Amino acid sequence: MAKKTDTDGLVIGMDGKRAVMNNTGLGNYSRYAVNILSAAFPSTRFRLYSPADRDNDRLRPLLGRGNVELFTPNLRFDNGLSRAFWRSIDMPLQLRNDNIALYHGLSNELPLTIKGVCPTVVTIHDLIWRRVPGDYAAIDRRLYDLKYGRSARIATRVVAISECTKRDMIADWGISEDKIDVIYQGIDPIFTLPVGTTDRARVRETYKLPERYIISVGTVQSRKNQMLAVRGLKGLPESVELVIVGRMAGEYGDSVRREIERLGLSDRVRLLEGVPFTDIPALYSAADLSTYTSRYEGFGLPMAESIASGTPVIACTGSCLEEAGGPGAVYIDPDDVDAWRLSAERFLDDVVFHDRTVRLGKQHIRKFSAENFAKQTMGCYKKALISELLVK
Repeated sequence: MAKKTDTDGLVIGMDGKRAVMNNTGLGNYSRYAVNILSAAFPSTRFRLYSPADRDNDRLRPLLGRGNVELFTPNLRFDNGLSRAFWRSIDMPLQLRNDNIALYHGLSNELPLTIKGVCPTVVTIHDLIWRRVPGDYAAIDRRLYDLKYGRSARIATRVVAISECTKRDMIADWGISEDKIDVIYQGIDPIFTLPVGTTDRARVRETYKLPERYIISVGTVQSRKNQMLAVRGLKGLPESVELVIVGRMAGEYGDSVRREIERLGLSDRVRLLEGVPFTDIPALYSAADLSTYTSRYEGFGLPMAESIASGTPVIACTGSCLEEAGGPGAVYIDPDDVDAWRLSAERFLDDVVFHDRTVRLGKQHIRKFSAENFAKQTMGCYKKALISELLVK
């Protein structure tokens, strides 16, 4: 029997746009939050608000639960401008009509007109556009500062997905430390399930993978720094290949392709796009190691997912990746090709070191549990509700 809480019977509103429309990053976080909270607190209702609906096979099972529902408006003009206006301006009217007890902005922002409607929580994932400005257009950087900074300032409580993000908000926006809760996103259960020999063999066959490979999961862009692995691969035995799982984006993606050709690695680097989420654990599990050499991240969840799948990681210093990987990774300078190659060689050649790193990493990532996420997020909600009562 579920434990009774003082949020039983309350209706929690949530920003549902990313959960409906996105199948990566922010969409994964949004669906994870809905999944874990609705399962942990079955007597609390969770209502998602999205400006549009789209069939999403990863959201559909959650909407089948009795305490999860989705609201989309009947817009007179159903276009991008109308949807943005509704989400930023009109949505709070619907929240008031629905008697929402609290609203949680899951992806960095709150509606512009929400102040005074109900207590609010906003999750801020990162301030990467301020740390790596070259990856963002000037207008986008300005817009993010305005929207996300304002949301953090007006929110009753703020969730930071890492200590790094918390430090950045305090330093850049002057957000009070007292109203920030650091709550790590838990690892999707799909990465904690054992991957059998059959599944590993299936992904090898499906994607034509070699016996030994290093995997990199994430959109190919300058900040993600996949170039480091491409250049480091040149010094490894020819039997070892690099598998990059993610969309090749813009000029940086083109530069990575050119570097692969220049180094004569076209037959040793596999570029996989559109890989189903359900295949990622087996792809990690079949790899000798993974490489996640971002110059800056808000947290670095793929590191924890790799470790959970039994695969150690080469990562970089400079942001928050040590929080995610702990002793389940080795950490190098993001421009040190020799350090990357030497780290890869050690994982490939030293079975004891490889297995010890994975074992210690798995101990570290126990903190990223669904139970902790649910308990801490609900604790944040309670603090927000109490805070609003004290103000009134």
